[in-house]
Parts: sequence; C-alpha cells; structure tokens
Amino acid sequence: MKENISIFWFRRDLRLHDNIGLTEALEANKKVMLIFIFDVEILEDLPRNDGRLTFIHSTLSSMNEELQAHGASINCLHGKTDEIWAELANQYRIENIYFNKDYEPYAVIRDNAVAEFLSSKNIPTYSFKDQVIFEEHDILKNDGTPYTVFTPYKNKWLTLYKESDSPKELCVLNLMQKDFKLQKLESLGFTESNLKVPEFDLAVVTDYNETRDFPSVKGTSNLSTYLRFGTVSIRQLVSKQELGSTFLSELIWREFFMQIIFNFPDSAHSNFKRKYDFVQWRNNEEEFKRWCSGTTGYPIVDAGMRELNTTGLMHNRVRMITAGFLCKHLLIDWRWGEAYFAEKLMDYDLSANVGNWQWAAGTGCDSAPYFRIFNPAEQQKKFDKEYIYINKWLPDLNTFEYPTPMVEHKYARERALTTYKEGLKQ
Repeated sequence: MKENISIFWFRRDLRLHDNIGLTEALEANKKVMLIFIFDVEILEDLPRNDGRLTFIHSTLSSMNEELQAHGASINCLHGKTDEIWAELANQYRIENIYFNKDYEPYAVIRDNAVAEFLSSKNIPTYSFKDQVIFEEHDILKNDGTPYTVFTPYKNKWLTLYKESDSPKELCVLNLMQKDFKLQKLESLGFTESNLKVPEFDLAVVTDYNETRDFPSVKGTSNLSTYLRFGTVSIRQLVSKQELGSTFLSELIWREFFMQIIFNFPDSAHSNFKRKYDFVQWRNNEEEFKRWCSGTTGYPIVDAGMRELNTTGLMHNRVRMITAGFLCKHLLIDWRWGEAYFAEKLMDYDLSANVGNWQWAAGTGCDSAPYFRIFNPAEQQKKFDKEYIYINKWLPDLNTFEYPTPMVEHKYARERALTTYKEGLKQ
C-alpha cells in the first residue's frame, strides 16, 4: 500500500517559522512530507564551490536539527524537477501539494509545469504569498495596470499595508515521521565554499538613513542574503516600525522590482525602455576584465570589485558606483555586469539585480537618467574621504603596481553622452 501524504515544497523560504505555505500544509490534518529539490538545471551553471549552495546546505542542515526534536526531517532530492515529481507521484499517494509562490520567469514556468503535471494525476496544488507583503497584482494603478514608477507604487503600498497577525505555532503532530538524510555537498558535485554570510544585525538599522551610504561604517543590516533565501520573514521585518522609513523604503523597492520582473519578464534580458535598444555599447572585453578584477585605476570602483570577488558581497553605494562606471565610463552593456554579479553575489536576486543594473544604465523603469554620470573621484570624496574602505581592499594602492585610471572621467562622460544621444535618435 502506498502511503497517503501531503507535501510541502521548500524553495526560497528556508525557515520553519512564519512560513505561510508550510503552516497551511500542516494545518490541513494530513501527514506532511517536507521536501527541497536541488534542481540540476540551476546547479549546472554554478561554480563548483558556490557560496550560495553552501549557505542553502547549511540552512537545511540547521532546519533538520530543529525538526529532529519532532522526529521529522526534510527530504532533500537531487535531479530534474519534473522527473522528481513524477517519481514522488509514483512512490506515494499524494493528496495535496503546498508551496510558496516565486515570481521569477524560470520559477513561474517551472511551477506552472509542475502544477499541470500534478493536475493530470488529480493531485491539487496550493500556492501562497509568503516572500512579499504585496505580490504582482496586489498594487495596481487605477486603470488596472502595474506601476512602473517607484514613488506612486510605494505610496499605495504604504496606504494598503496592514500589520499581519502574529505567526502561528507549527502543527508538529502532522509532520511526517521519517529521518531523511541530507546528502553531502560532494554528492551533489560541489565543495564547501569559504565564503561566509555575515550575521545580520538590525541594531544598526536605527541609524540607517545616516549610515547606509558609507562603506567603511557598519551601517547596513546584512539582511540581503537571508531575505533572498527566505531564512527571515518579510512580515516580521516590516512590522518592526523602529527600523525607520528609509529601511522600509528599501524593502518596498525589493517588492517593486519583483512585480516588475513578473509583469514584464522580458526585462530580465532586455531594456525595459526599448528606446535604448539602439545605444551602441563598446563592449571591450579587455576593459571588462579590468573592471571584473578591480584594476580600473579608480580606487572606489576597484575596492568594490575586490570586495565582491573576495566576499561575494558589495556595499550598496559602491554597487551603484561600479555599475555606473561599467555602463557609462566604459560603455559596456549592463547585461555583462548583471551576469557577473549573478555569478558572484551571495545575495543574488534576479529582480533586484536586473532592476538595479538597468537603473544604473538608464534603461530601466524609473531609472537614473542617462546623463546622470557619477564621477568616481567625487563619490570617493563624499563617501570614503579618509580612504578607510579603499585601503581595506586595495593594499597595492600606493605602490607602482596599482594602475593609472584606464579612462579619463571628462572624456568618458562626453563619450557616454554622445553615444546615448545618438542611440536615442534611432
């Protein structure tokens, strides 16, 4: 006899508490198997020592330790998602499938395919809003279309927001009592990364508005990786009014970009503002390599890139400077930079990465105008005047090995303005 079960499928919601889909599954009075899928279609493009996979694996291990007190564990599976669901449907009598919604193009296609397959087996699927306060169609303009400008989106977000109820306790009696062993990273074809995600610290956020732009100051929360993989609840964060309006605004930007990527999936690889399609990028490969390696000769840019290459993270202000430099000083297509960040960032999130790169390039929704071109030297004077951040990441700064600037700012600025103007004439 096949065992009757329901299944909850973890994805980017790696926590046991205040998890909407998990709570719904456990309250349905069925034995619930918890699963996570190491999707080979995602894994195949990752470096073999990818820090994000190490973080996911470590998080799953911690969750299993907590679940062991209830005689339960997460069944971690490795393979193609469609094949795994076919195998599960053959192995068990599945009554219901529960998962939390994802809004990225690949995830939407994957989830629709899974739901269609399960429907053919008469297995209902239930999806829930969990990683956002408001999802793709919750906040619309009066004509029913999505917002593409942040400020009116934010204003309606704030108008509609109501604090959520307190999270419910887990109905642990409905957990499937089985000890599934978490496979080692090596069995997945990976090795443990030496990149570590710093602990997040909400105490620093109380001065966020004053400190967030200075990379040498401990003035940001380090929450981004935890939010990306859902190890913290967005509802619990947003309910903390003491964190202040500036920090809340950044959380709303996150949801703005998520609804953009859902409603305009082509923006993941195309200019949101298609009038910029005719900008003639230079795309010099040698210059791109210098940008990647942090050897442009502009200290604030190079420090940021070396921080990224060393830690898998980069301060947000410096991300803006480095991205603007690539697109406008070097006239290299934003998609090249977006792909490099996607490979390196521990907190890589498609919607935010694409949204912010297009903001820097001037090609996205509500983006910086094309004629706004940061002067890296002035940015450094403003945000790292004492060279504290720069000296940390550029030990060769005052040596003969450190390169001279690869392009002069005034010349690069005029070249960018001319190139953009010519492209917009087409």
